[in-house]
Amino acid sequence: MSVPDVGVQLVSGDDVAAAAALLDGVVRRTPLEHSRALAERVGGPVWLKCENLQHTGSFKFRGAYTRLSRLTAEERARGVVAASAGNHAQGVALAAQMLGVRATVFMPDAAPLPKVAATRGYGADARLAGADLTEALATAVAYAQETGAVFIHPFEHPDVIAGQGTVGLEVLDQCPDAATVVVCTGGGGLVAGVAAAVKQRRPGVRVVAVQADAAAAFPGSLAAGRPVALSGMATMADGIAVGSPGELTFAHVRDLVDEVRTVSEEDLSRALLFCLERAKLVVEPAGVAAVAAVLADPTAFAPPVVAVVSGGNIDPVLLLKVVQHGMAAAGRYLRLRLHVPDRPGSLAGVLSVLAGVGANVLEVEHERTATRLDLGQVEVFVVLETRGPDHARSVVGALEQAGFAVSEA
Repeated sequence: MSVPDVGVQLVSGDDVAAAAALLDGVVRRTPLEHSRALAERVGGPVWLKCENLQHTGSFKFRGAYTRLSRLTAEERARGVVAASAGNHAQGVALAAQMLGVRATVFMPDAAPLPKVAATRGYGADARLAGADLTEALATAVAYAQETGAVFIHPFEHPDVIAGQGTVGLEVLDQCPDAATVVVCTGGGGLVAGVAAAVKQRRPGVRVVAVQADAAAAFPGSLAAGRPVALSGMATMADGIAVGSPGELTFAHVRDLVDEVRTVSEEDLSRALLFCLERAKLVVEPAGVAAVAAVLADPTAFAPPVVAVVSGGNIDPVLLLKVVQHGMAAAGRYLRLRLHVPDRPGSLAGVLSVLAGVGANVLEVEHERTATRLDLGQVEVFVVLETRGPDHARSVVGALEQAGFAVSEA
């Protein structure tokens, strides 16, 4: 870790402890659940910190309530404005409702509908503005300047960081012997707060930040020594799709976080499916990044490991797509093209082989007119459900042994 920049005042462990006292009786002390399946891979205890079970379905409520509760009476009277892909929006909306503050929230045009509906359900005026979070943030800042409303940043404020850091205090209380804490990371508010709390109490604990490959602003920023904006982002993990860290969160990650890792979209899909099947947890793609990192490279994390599951607000339509993507990434969906003779019984022969090896047929299509086909051939496209990579290889082998030309689609 580098020498701290004296120009930036980091949030301290004492600041986080003060936020914890403020939040006592307000936030839910979320459970720490042991994962036997992850422990077997890592070679030691692995725990999941279930912030997906927090009020509003994510850790964001902690920072939002801390920030709003410390506004002056005059600031509260002016109302607040925020920008968010969804979780910060809900946190601000609920905190404002509890504290009697008027709240306006700007969300990207493509924000998941359940998050928009939930934000409005908590009493906030939710408005769609911009193609991504960066544009929504700019709109929110302009609204604050025009109306006098107090802008509540999703991560770049000491009170927000301190509130999010209370997750770290709970982790240390619930797992005193933790050796590694792994944290989903977008703008960096959560990992900044967790690192501030953990490093003061247990400096030897390793804190690892995890970003989506396609929205990883911290690696380039750390290499440059300053926040650097990404030119674009394309990830299903909308909650951590942040184009650039702030000066404050950058300083915390640079000085307190031991490592920043990235995970692929396949890693995220696989981890979301893992949480559904093995941990019985509904988690959004952003919220599962820490678990994805552990699954992708289990030997990189010294146990006991605590992976923070940061949010569970997922659109059911996206959930269906991600589950299918996760099954494909885990080798449980197989898409094949076969060239078979164009005569009665050929398709029945293919299906008979598939039934014999226990492959479940999900889709079948015929193609007779493609130029890549020889005269007298038919191309059959099949989507199969298998029991995993070994079974998938057995399926392909059985089809080839039966004389079919097989290729993956």
